[in-house]
Amino acid sequence: MKNRENIVIKTSIISIISNIVLALFKAFIGVLANSIAIVTDAINNLSDALSSIITIAGTKLASRAPDKEHPYGHGRIEYMTSLIISIIVLYAGLTAFIESIKKIIHPEKVNYTLISFIILISGILVKFILGLYVKRKGKEANSDSLIASGADAFMDAILSISVLSSAIIYLLFKIQLEAYIGAVVSIIIIKSGIELIKESVNQIVGVRASTKLTHAIKKDICSEKEVLGAFDLILNDYGPDKYMGSVHIEVSDKMSVKDVDKLSRKITKNIIKKHGVMLHTIGIYSVNSDEEIKKIRRSIHNIVFSHKEVLEMHGFYLDEETSSITFDIIIDFNAENKENIIQEIKDEIKRKYKEYSLNITVDLDISD
Repeated sequence: MKNRENIVIKTSIISIISNIVLALFKAFIGVLANSIAIVTDAINNLSDALSSIITIAGTKLASRAPDKEHPYGHGRIEYMTSLIISIIVLYAGLTAFIESIKKIIHPEKVNYTLISFIILISGILVKFILGLYVKRKGKEANSDSLIASGADAFMDAILSISVLSSAIIYLLFKIQLEAYIGAVVSIIIIKSGIELIKESVNQIVGVRASTKLTHAIKKDICSEKEVLGAFDLILNDYGPDKYMGSVHIEVSDKMSVKDVDKLSRKITKNIIKKHGVMLHTIGIYSVNSDEEIKKIRRSIHNIVFSHKEVLEMHGFYLDEETSSITFDIIIDFNAENKENIIQEIKDEIKRKYKEYSLNITVDLDISD
């Protein structure tokens, strides 16, 4: 975790220095050349530098150790700082757009020099190199913010190319497009800001865990020979790479409490070692070993999955002492009239197995 923090901070510092230098040079030549497009590009670089500063602050705060008031740590602070950065990007885009519109309404003569082209071309090269570096470090540290910053650097380079193009067009054909290019660049920045805000809000509200991660965890759990199935995996996100969760596993009804305890401890240890996920709870579904009951289970399984809205069935257990059948199902979020679907399933099972009472629990489709 400390190594991740160091990578994020070091990479962000390099990004800050690069963007501030670029912003100062571009702002200088933008004012001299009277080009709103170059000034807008400079504002974009400056907002990137400010974003990196906030990323460092957020990373430092998020890395603080858990305390009594925050027993799950402070990792979610990174999501709050991401939201602040997103708002800054949006504000920078809106400000630049307003200035560009003013220049379109009241155009002013531009004046490009050789140094202007040298700085613009240098800026494009720096942004491409910075994008490659930041994205590579983001993958190394598993940092979404750095990966996004790397992608943003590539976008900045493309925007700078458009600014350079407008300057070349003016010199060759005396057609003044700076204000229009500035407006286009501003719109792209605004769009980026809106997308970043949406992503940050989703992280704060809580989103579905990645399919790749949940599948990998379930696969490793099911690799234990005693485990007959893994279901209801819930992962609570407390910041980048900080997950706590729970899961249900199916095991034979012949297993002793001692064996189940040993198995659950082994699973917990393996998952935290392999995936960095702390499974604080492992619930148990007992699975009937009797062959006749297995036939009933298969029959009911077919009835349940005859309804296309049903995504999963698990936790099946037939209790002969109480003449009851219990199992859980997951119904698609988009399914309409879920109550009707459940009632139809109950009625179909009841017609075939009148002697049993039926207990069906509907779980949420929380993870893949």
